[in-house]
Amino acid sequence: MSNSPSPRPASPPTVWPARGRHTGPAAEDVVRRRLKQLKADGVIHDHLEPEHAGPGGEKVFEARWLVPGEVTVRARLALSPLAGSGQGREWVLMAEAEQPWDPRWPSPATMFWPQGPDTDWEYEAVTGLRLGEVTPLPDDDKDLRRVLRHAARDTWTLHVVVHEAMTPDERGRATVVRVLPEGLRHRVVEHRAAPHRFRAVNWVLDDFDVRLPRGGALVLPGSPAPPGYDVRDFSVRSVFLDGTEPTELIDAVNRFAALPRPLPNGADRDLTALREEWQLLTLEEELARARELVTMYSEALEAMTKSRDLYREAAERAHEALAVYRESEAEGTLPARRQARTAAGSPFQQLARGLERLKGTALSLRPGTTPARRPNDDEGGSPAGGDAGTSPPAGGSKPRTGD
Repeated sequence: MSNSPSPRPASPPTVWPARGRHTGPAAEDVVRRRLKQLKADGVIHDHLEPEHAGPGGEKVFEARWLVPGEVTVRARLALSPLAGSGQGREWVLMAEAEQPWDPRWPSPATMFWPQGPDTDWEYEAVTGLRLGEVTPLPDDDKDLRRVLRHAARDTWTLHVVVHEAMTPDERGRATVVRVLPEGLRHRVVEHRAAPHRFRAVNWVLDDFDVRLPRGGALVLPGSPAPPGYDVRDFSVRSVFLDGTEPTELIDAVNRFAALPRPLPNGADRDLTALREEWQLLTLEEELARARELVTMYSEALEAMTKSRDLYREAAERAHEALAVYRESEAEGTLPARRQARTAAGSPFQQLARGLERLKGTALSLRPGTTPARRPNDDEGGSPAGGDAGTSPPAGGSKPRTGD
């Protein structure tokens, strides 16, 4: 038996998964106010807060809206308490569109969370680093290993590492992913390595068979790496931190985001919940679901009816065979040899088959029936041509007559 973990299913191209952390109080109230505001403004069609919370005190919100091209998007936000923390919530957002996801569409995160510099929700779930902003890598080697190892394995968030060839000015400290499409901004963490930390960063990244170019940038692969990932295709040799648009790096991030990737770890549960536990239904969807239920119950009833008829037929045959058995037993015509039991099938099937064979035997032994004569069987005589058990005398002499 193989001990290797089973591969995770591929992420459907219609799905937009994201995960983060809300560090402030009353996260549920923040989401409620945002949904109500967007519905009043006509940005979203409708929203719902299901009555039954998820496992472990999970709180769920559902919303539906249209993106350009009249494509419907359904999204589900789940809030759960942070482990070991009295304040803050971890959030998992799963959105699915009717067509393959276009990164130029509005970010589903902005449909549930407000935007602004002082928001409390734009943090990476594990490390707590700020999403869509510059996050300097730690100077402490232990903290550096912790951050980079998580970043190299993470499949929920896209991690970009940028090495500063020299200390940048105010323009160079602006995030280089600010010009990404809106659908990617809240899924990217930009790590900055100071000029003197180049070797320390690559010392950690060597464990993952990737290297950061000096004065360049690298898109980390995650674990497992998506099919088609080649570190040479997603590393940039030079990034100018002078306020100009890093075209080559933006292209690498967009190409990485377009790769077919496995679902993030644990995302299959949230995707199943979005598809199977969705409650924000339109009238047409409610009618379609009712028709599906009617069809399912009809098929189940038909199967039960057919099964009932089969059992009834088997019971009638068993009663008939049992009657013949009792009749034969009363007349004393039961055969001395008992039928062998069949191991296959259920006990009821074994009884039915045994009684069926017994019925044929008993009918053949009723009074008035004559057993079939064996061939070459005369009255007290032997078969023609002499006794089959007697061989002619040796030497070929003929038998004597008149004795």
